[in-house]
Amino acid sequence: MSPIDGAVAVGLVLVVLDLVGTFVFALSGALVGVRQRLDLFGVLVLSFVAACGGGILRDTMIGATPPAALQDWRYVAISMAAGLLTFWRAGAIERWRNPVQSMDAVGLGVFAVAGALKAQAFGLGPVGAILLGMLTGIGGGMLRDVLVAQVPAVLKAELYAVAALAGAGVVVLGKALSLPLTPVVVAGVVACTGLRLFAIRRGWRLPTAEPPA
Repeated sequence: MSPIDGAVAVGLVLVVLDLVGTFVFALSGALVGVRQRLDLFGVLVLSFVAACGGGILRDTMIGATPPAALQDWRYVAISMAAGLLTFWRAGAIERWRNPVQSMDAVGLGVFAVAGALKAQAFGLGPVGAILLGMLTGIGGGMLRDVLVAQVPAVLKAELYAVAALAGAGVVVLGKALSLPLTPVVVAGVVACTGLRLFAIRRGWRLPTAEPPA
């Protein structure tokens, strides 16, 4: 396979995983809406924000406008489908909690890697690319929680943002060393996903601030 064919293949895989991640993040946003007893419109808004908010923030910051989530109808359609499914079948989605949580970890890895790659494609340096990779992964969840007046889960959950930073960092380091794109992308997704899943299963988390006595 030529380098061009390899890059095209990686691009296709990222698009597919990106859409899968969009669906899973949309489910998480819609579940928050159902738990907050929002109406159908509110559930759909949270579904779209959770799925696409991080990408929209990233694209706005790097000048990739209009953002991809607003240009490609699939992102809106997938978000709305996930929102409707959750609105009418919230109980079933809750019972799928473990599979959804695992897919959420994969989605986080894909979004972090894709975000870092896109940031670099628009000329950002290593630090900026890593930070925007993280933002792509966690931004939607933060906006979702802010809309329902909650402390963003990413500030309390087990190594969520740290996992996104790790995945984005692997990609940026791989490109800096001129390593082949395909294994670098795979390694970035696996690093983020693996760290997130281990954190969930083992209860790993950063130290928590203690208020003064």
